[in-house]
Amino acid sequence: MSGGDTEGFRDGIDASQGDPRVLLAINVVLSTLFGWTIIGGLSVLDLATFDLLNVATAAIIVFAVTYFVTMS
Repeated sequence: MSGGDTEGFRDGIDASQGDPRVLLAINVVLSTLFGWTIIGGLSVLDLATFDLLNVATAAIIVFAVTYFVTMS
């Protein structure tokens, strides 16, 4: 690093717009994993059955909540 380099790492991150498709893809993956965990825990407690429909529903709900919270 040179002494004249005044732009730091945080400045570079703040200036970056990023690709929203990457954020959506990460949100889908993490929401699915979290939905899987939620339904898995509920099935251990015998409050829900562990099936694809319940996992997908939980993932969609988590995705929608995180999308609206981060975009507002």
